[in-house]
Amino acid sequence: MPAVALVVGGCALTGSPAATNTAYTGTDTTPPPGAVAEEQAYERTIAQVLPSIVQITTRGGLGSGVVYDTDGHILTNAHVVGKSKNFEVTLATGGKPRKANLVASYPLGDLAVIRVTDRSGLTPARFGDSTKLRVGQIVLAMGNPLGLSGSVTNGIVSALGRTVTEPQGEGSPGATITNAIQTSAAINPGNSGGALTSLGGEVIGIPTLAAINPDLGGGAAPGIGFAIPSSTAKDVAEQIIKYGRVTNTRRAALGIRVNTVVGPDGQPVGVGVAQVDPNGGSAKAGIRPGDIILSVNGKQTPTAAALSEVLAGLIPGAKASVELLHPDGKTTTVSVTLGVLAGS
Repeated sequence: MPAVALVVGGCALTGSPAATNTAYTGTDTTPPPGAVAEEQAYERTIAQVLPSIVQITTRGGLGSGVVYDTDGHILTNAHVVGKSKNFEVTLATGGKPRKANLVASYPLGDLAVIRVTDRSGLTPARFGDSTKLRVGQIVLAMGNPLGLSGSVTNGIVSALGRTVTEPQGEGSPGATITNAIQTSAAINPGNSGGALTSLGGEVIGIPTLAAINPDLGGGAAPGIGFAIPSSTAKDVAEQIIKYGRVTNTRRAALGIRVNTVVGPDGQPVGVGVAQVDPNGGSAKAGIRPGDIILSVNGKQTPTAAALSEVLAGLIPGAKASVELLHPDGKTTTVSVTLGVLAGS
């Protein structure tokens, strides 16, 4: 009888089956019942949600989207659609690409809705209530990272209620995202606009950002990604589908146009007021063009992005204490009744 090769722990052993009848007593590789149940939950969730994930192709690249309804609406990120109006959409289940058109983009919240012309065979996702999420909850990120259609990564909800601002640049609207979900599930280029799901098969977020580590030469920081909560995404999607635009951002605003003011040392020193809405709260409080906003409610605002983050945590209709530096060098603090940030 010919000899056979067996591999145990990486070592090749040569012997004859007829000459050896010793039973193998190594570690049992059968997973414990708990692990089997978790694997089955993963498999069930992927089978439920993945048919609702699409690949969106634009002139500038690839991204992901989630089938919102049977009427052909696809929810994605504003930075995925960019300035494009027409797209090709490919279902995770395969088939020929389908033509799609932009319904509306909402760059302030980095969300957009497009609509496919061929609506046959669409599987809308089930959206869950992101306000009920718990830190430590297992989640899956589904999308098309690096063009690898229908990819899935896993992780947990690492933190809730984050406010993060995207870097502004080519393909990025510089949106400030409120109540963002931080997750350890890998979010790679192309995942944007896909789905962050619970093991119950519900979409609870739209993966949007990955943290960057400057010490790694600008590479992605492992295990730190952010998703727009489903409660926000659903609200925006419903407004776009119903009105063709976002009519209520539900975000606070001062009623001014601003820019970051840089000091002699090249460092930002505050937010310069360039224009004031004559009917807004700032005008009524006495804020004028040329003033520099130093802080809001005691929180320093050295840049326009910092001001956006502070305002993102406030409520329209509330009063805010705004510290100002006037052109004559004097500082004052005024109370401003906050308005609503204009939509798309």
